[in-house]
Amino acid sequence: MKRLALIASLALVGCAQPGPKPLYQWDGYQAAVYQHLKSNGSEPGAQISALEAQIEKNQAAGVATPPGMRAHLALLHSKMGDDVAARRHLEAERAQFPESAAYVDYLLKTTKKDAAGSAASAPAAAASQPKT
Repeated sequence: MKRLALIASLALVGCAQPGPKPLYQWDGYQAAVYQHLKSNGSEPGAQISALEAQIEKNQAAGVATPPGMRAHLALLHSKMGDDVAARRHLEAERAQFPESAAYVDYLLKTTKKDAAGSAASAPAAAASQPKT
């Protein structure tokens, strides 16, 4: 009886297939978001490097980058003052995840308004400064 149970269990193990392959490669992304929140966003440069390396690794391996990774990169680039890279990552997020288009368009429009508003108010702010 033990022999029959052993053979049956080996047959079941032999027929078992590995689970489904994950849809997205999350490696490094969750840790980067956690670190960003934990440090109040104090080191965006290191996170940018890590996340961009992860995207390159995903592309080389032929696996999909998870939703939000490029948007998070856009946030980090924006904090560093690199609006061109931020826009590039937001547009890549929108292209990969069309369901995010409305929100990404809102972010792009808001960013454009903020940039125009700060550019317009800069001369006024400089003019209002007392001359020494």
